[in-house]
Amino acid sequence: MTFVEQLEALSNSCNSINCLCWIIFGYGVLRFTTFLLRCGSLIFDLFILTPVNYKKYGAKKGAYCVITGASDGIGKEYAKQMAARGFNVVLISRTLSKLETLKTEIETEYKVKAEILAIDIAADDQSNYAKIKELCAELPITALINNVGQSHSIPVPFLETEESELRNIITINNTATLLITQIIAPIIVKSVKDKKASRGLILTMGSFGGLIPTPLLATYSGSKAFLQQWSNSLAGELAGDNVDVELVLSYLVTSAMSKIRRTSMLIPNPKQFVKATLKNFGRRCGSQERFATSTPFWSHAIYEFIIDETFGVYSKIVNTINYSFHKSIRVRALKKAARQAKQQ
Repeated sequence: MTFVEQLEALSNSCNSINCLCWIIFGYGVLRFTTFLLRCGSLIFDLFILTPVNYKKYGAKKGAYCVITGASDGIGKEYAKQMAARGFNVVLISRTLSKLETLKTEIETEYKVKAEILAIDIAADDQSNYAKIKELCAELPITALINNVGQSHSIPVPFLETEESELRNIITINNTATLLITQIIAPIIVKSVKDKKASRGLILTMGSFGGLIPTPLLATYSGSKAFLQQWSNSLAGELAGDNVDVELVLSYLVTSAMSKIRRTSMLIPNPKQFVKATLKNFGRRCGSQERFATSTPFWSHAIYEFIIDETFGVYSKIVNTINYSFHKSIRVRALKKAARQAKQQ
């Protein structure tokens, strides 16, 4: 190779290296720019945008909202706060006495109508769904909140999970949610077409347990992960019918299911959580990379955003941390059960 040819080869090599450097630089700029945009969107959603106006969903127009798991905790707050926005409500839960008390409270305080239905969803009885259909068939329903859910009594290895607990979790979290939505969603679509509202609303409660694979809550984690895919798919199907479908992700909230009583910066009470959820419906907040998904409470949103932007929800390190956290909960729960057994 002549000296000139060597220079040309060196020049071509330098050009290739320069080109590669520019590609890497451009990719870095693109990644950094999208990161800044996600940060900006997170802040904008959580702290700047005004609350959602529910008139487009039929508030104060005689429309109804159906809430499952409505008699306690988060479900009760959804019922009260949707009534406060001017929705009539259909309250579905297991305990009739609690539903009757809530019905009286809502009708007295918010001057709206409240229908109630007491059924045991865990029974997976076809008559339950027939009762829901009969109650709701002629009502102008424009909103559905799938709140009913169940977790494990304490963290437990999958191989030690009792069949009854496993079946109840799948039945309540998945089967019932899907079948109830199949009953109510067509009514919502019809109500929108009949101009009872300009848009319909279907909100389903997800969980960080479904967002992040969760050892020792494997069945619950899988059931909530299923809802993520199902809800997002339904959002695509119903978009043309002007029905907004959204999965709402939450970390811990004080409730009977979580067995947590004290609030903190990371653990709101049901009223605080539902207020944030309804304020931010339709906005991704912490779920910046997920379609038709929202993490609406500010500390939960930031927590998810950090996990997404660092290790990732499916990483081994996050899985290991999650396992250690729930293992410690299991150890404490077993010790408490042992103490109570001795006292008896």
